[in-house]
Amino acid sequence: MTLPTDTRPDCLRLLVLTPEYADYLWFSAMLADDSEICSDATWCPDLVDCDDLISNASFDVIVWDCVFHGGSEASFLQYLSVSSEDKPILAMSAESCGEKARYLVENGASDYLSRRELDPWNFRRSIKCLWYRSQLTQSANGQLGREVATGFINRDLFFDRLQQAVLRAERANHRLALLHLNIDDFRNINESFGYQKSDQLMLRLAERLRQTLRRVDSLMRIGGDELAIIVEKVEDSLDITQIIRKVVSALDEPVMVDGQNVVVSASLGVATYPEAGDSPEELLRRANRAMFEAKRDPGTSYRFYDRQLHISAGYQLRLEADLRNALRGKELELYYQPRIDLATEEVRGVECLLRWNHPERGLVGPDEFIPVAERSGLIVPIGYWVIEQACKRLQESNELGFPGLVFAVNLSFRQFHDRKMTETIFRIIFNANVDTSLLELELTESAMMHDPEYAQRCLRELNQLGISFALDDFGTGFSSLSNLQHLPISLVKIDKSFVQELGQSADAEHIIRAIISLAHSLQISVVAEGVETEGQLEFLRQQHCDEIQGYYYARPMPWNDLVQFMNRQNQSACLQK
Repeated sequence: MTLPTDTRPDCLRLLVLTPEYADYLWFSAMLADDSEICSDATWCPDLVDCDDLISNASFDVIVWDCVFHGGSEASFLQYLSVSSEDKPILAMSAESCGEKARYLVENGASDYLSRRELDPWNFRRSIKCLWYRSQLTQSANGQLGREVATGFINRDLFFDRLQQAVLRAERANHRLALLHLNIDDFRNINESFGYQKSDQLMLRLAERLRQTLRRVDSLMRIGGDELAIIVEKVEDSLDITQIIRKVVSALDEPVMVDGQNVVVSASLGVATYPEAGDSPEELLRRANRAMFEAKRDPGTSYRFYDRQLHISAGYQLRLEADLRNALRGKELELYYQPRIDLATEEVRGVECLLRWNHPERGLVGPDEFIPVAERSGLIVPIGYWVIEQACKRLQESNELGFPGLVFAVNLSFRQFHDRKMTETIFRIIFNANVDTSLLELELTESAMMHDPEYAQRCLRELNQLGISFALDDFGTGFSSLSNLQHLPISLVKIDKSFVQELGQSADAEHIIRAIISLAHSLQISVVAEGVETEGQLEFLRQQHCDEIQGYYYARPMPWNDLVQFMNRQNQSACLQK
């Protein structure tokens, strides 16, 4: 991998993703012959380095050789488009233009060139066009920010911005949300403070709201008392709910105008692409209609153009409020799923799984409330609570005559956003006075992506305390091999999606064999998740998998049921299913 050298703002920074060094030199030479631009190219031949470069470096254009991917052109192109924050991507392959070009552009590429027809002029033309177009977009966004900051209203600019967002959403097959926000009783504010002071109120409110939004979202003033928020890269109603929650929270705080605290309320209308329309005009018209519906409710309120989305978002907001109360009201509970040693058929450890006993809804599944906890940040205190409970049960299991039982706890990616994570976990295990070698923290690759250096440092510090780590869902991410090499991982868990394909897919068998062989060569143990049949068990036994976990032996169960399960296991020569 070559690193960028020239950091001048007027220098074109190029990231070249190709396994061939000769191609990198070829591309660099074609750009070097152009006297109109200064260029600096970085060569990346490896997927692991690619992820690191995109996360930590800055580039203007990405040149991508289509043979460079993690198994699927379309999946890697989508990952590249999202991770690089929509930087222009020039795709290249040996195939001629036509269907190939259309396919790649539809999946996120900005342009396509065939290597067989490539010449310096065409290559330079494409690179410069992509670069200049990107600069114009950034310039327009900067101008947009300045115009919002000065209170200038430009609906043409807003519609252009919304049109570009819709095109990006269509290309990446994402959802998009438009929030139309109208300040209630703005006429009275004008009469009380005058037009100039009221304008200051709008600007301060806009600035406050902008600080709550993600980088990909846009806020614009589209009227005297109106703001619009474009929410991009929406996966589900939970994403929109999170934005609404932040907006409502920001509006709850008074705004200082002319030395006075002014309390404002607003009505929000929400329209989503593609459900509410596929053009800027349709989206704004329907968000506006939803906003007027919200006017019927007192105080700050919101309405979706789509009634079902409104019901869903309202449910998620109520669920989040209930979850806050659950943490305080002792409604959360741990279930435990045994992990079986295939060599001895003994229970080697248990995975601690969170359950929520809601007073009205009954047992709420983790698939329903864990995403809410992660988006709201509640997963951080909940995660520490789970570790506390696991340490208590670890101590109790030793007293009950089950020494050496490993307790595995899932660690959310959000946990790494807490800069006192290591200190907090250390305090928990110190107060519990447990054998740290029996505490195992399970993490997914996504947990490492936010701040890899900080995450690695945390893991090393905790590993020095004796805590071990397992890599969950192994084989489903881009950087598994790098994580095995650089992190203190002592165990990998084969994702159940592979295990459940056993007997139906030869590829699944090959992948599982490879994972077990690779892990054992690195002195790393292997656990297979989701084992449900005798055939799956026998295949894993033949491949010398270390442990299994799944319904074949036991479902997740409350603590008292686990104790009975362990006692029965001690009394019998073989486990009772």
